[in-house]
Amino acid sequence: MRVVMLLGRSAGGIGTHVADLTADLRALGDDVTVVTDASTAARFDLPGARPWWPSRASGVLGSLRDLRRLRGLARGADVLHAHGHQAGLVAVVAAAGTGTPVVVSQHNAVLGGGARRRVLDLVQRLVAHEATFVTGASSDLVAEARRLGARDARLAEVPSPRVPDLLTATPLPDAERRLLVAELLQENGIGPLTSDTPLVLTIARIAPQKDLDTLVDAARVSFQWGEKPAGGAVWVVVGGGDEGLRAALMRRIRDDGLPVHLVGPQPDPARWLRAADVFVLPSRWEARALVVQEAMAAGLPVVATDTGGLPDLVRGIGTLVPVNDPTRLAEAVEAFLRDPAARHTASVKGRERATSWDDGTATARRWHEWYSGMLGMT
Repeated sequence: MRVVMLLGRSAGGIGTHVADLTADLRALGDDVTVVTDASTAARFDLPGARPWWPSRASGVLGSLRDLRRLRGLARGADVLHAHGHQAGLVAVVAAAGTGTPVVVSQHNAVLGGGARRRVLDLVQRLVAHEATFVTGASSDLVAEARRLGARDARLAEVPSPRVPDLLTATPLPDAERRLLVAELLQENGIGPLTSDTPLVLTIARIAPQKDLDTLVDAARVSFQWGEKPAGGAVWVVVGGGDEGLRAALMRRIRDDGLPVHLVGPQPDPARWLRAADVFVLPSRWEARALVVQEAMAAGLPVVATDTGGLPDLVRGIGTLVPVNDPTRLAEAVEAFLRDPAARHTASVKGRERATSWDDGTATARRWHEWYSGMLGMT
């Protein structure tokens, strides 16, 4: 099977997924060529990727040249597989008239409104109409694809490649976990803290979608409770991103004297997952968040916002709270911290659910079957 994988500029989960899916499809014997921009190819170590991405930086002539190259590649392919809104548009334009089927995987919702949203809606209607089929990483994205006129819309869950290894590691006993907490905090210049200080963990890019302002507000609410468990917790955010937003968050944390620490990217996030008491993701929207999958596989209780694909992962095991509600978020964290039995139950059930998810190999096999079914459909 000759597959052309299209990926726009990415710094997060979509790039990780494309890199893993490409490797797993190649392991199954498929011939996969990735087309993306140069920075994304370097970030995700995509061997043989073609840096032919139409963009403002390429200029009009450069973009037309890249589209012509991609069109030539499409003519010799069995399928074009585009990931994301921009890649979907590039794919249907490049494949027009070639007879090569196009599948578009949507990983993110279009947030906001106004004129920009109306323009994007029109573009996505075109993509949905022209694609052989559209997939969504969460059920709400599948519903949106149908609303926009997709002839065939399917759920295509995206697995975290870290889950299998996390499942093989038994959760640490409390005494060992507390030692690991102390070690991690010391490595990052946090402390001194007492040996039983709870660790509330978030792993996320520093970006508006992640709504870390609500996390800081929740930490303030907890801090005001004083002697309650969450009031004495340390809140840690692992991840890099928007430096301007990071500076603004740091000013708020410093001015209010809050126990929130932005420690940046870490070499081994799994150590934090194995150490923490509770995992929190306050995002405005997420599909099938890789970090939530990883937290559950590590046996970490999860508090997440009730949006996008997070309920599909968390409902019945962790706690879902409304978007942009710091008080409810703080209360959910507090409930887990003061109830060891609830934490244990969430840990066991979370790992049980994680064992039911497809891994990368199973996901690649499903995609290979879908690609095979597309031949002759256009």
